[in-house]
Amino acid sequence: MTSHVKSERQLARERYRRSRAIRSAGIAGASSLVVVVALIVAIVSSPGWSRVRETFFSWHHAKDAFPSILEGLWLNVRLLVVCGAVILAFGLVLALLRTLRGPVFFPLRALATVYTDLFRGLPLIITLLLCIFGIPALRLTGVTNDPIYLGGFALVLTYSAYVAEVFRAGIESVHPSQRAAARSLGLNWRQTTRFVVLPQAVRRVVPPLLNDLVSLSKDTGLVSIGGAVDAVYAAQIYSGKTFNFTSYVVAGLLFIVLTIPLTRLTDWVAARMNRRQSQGGTV
Repeated sequence: MTSHVKSERQLARERYRRSRAIRSAGIAGASSLVVVVALIVAIVSSPGWSRVRETFFSWHHAKDAFPSILEGLWLNVRLLVVCGAVILAFGLVLALLRTLRGPVFFPLRALATVYTDLFRGLPLIITLLLCIFGIPALRLTGVTNDPIYLGGFALVLTYSAYVAEVFRAGIESVHPSQRAAARSLGLNWRQTTRFVVLPQAVRRVVPPLLNDLVSLSKDTGLVSIGGAVDAVYAAQIYSGKTFNFTSYVVAGLLFIVLTIPLTRLTDWVAARMNRRQSQGGTV
């Protein structure tokens, strides 16, 4: 069995493509460096830079605030994991309720529709305030007053509405012929939804779901309005003691470190799905 030997023209084309790629990368890197250097020079040479540096970018205050802020970030991570799992499950249930067919299911469809419209339109900060301060005011027996649980509950209420619409869009994107083929094979509605519709729908909406997860990772910091000591509130405590805002910059950088892997994962999944779709594969 003879191995394939590339022609001289093919080798020359590959060399040309490599040289163009290297040249483009060099130009992009050089232009980015010029822009970054210009921004740094403009900021550093500004009249108030020394004051801004001491107030927002003090290395001494950053080292002092880092341990407490990192400890507070652990609360944000726990909220992200627990609330994210509940949101996915509850959002899927809402999406399924909105896609139920038949007049007998109209009350369920109406309730799911009202829920999604209400919490998609209500600002998250208002939902947090209502849950953290309103629920304890009811003095219900057995209901916690812990702002961590109440804040997590508010996050679930709001983000479930967004995730439900993402799931519903994925479910409705499945062609009706898929359902018809499943029913012709003897599958009932539940089996069709479970084995035919949902697998296709979930694969199609993975990128927007990951985007919602990125947003959730940042919005977990809003539970601090109720007194929960997360990264944001830890930064606020330190700033109140020292009258220095470097702690907020540290908290922001930690959130960036937390969200960048999720963002890159979202980009990778979206690019992978686009490649599969362009090649005619299953999406």
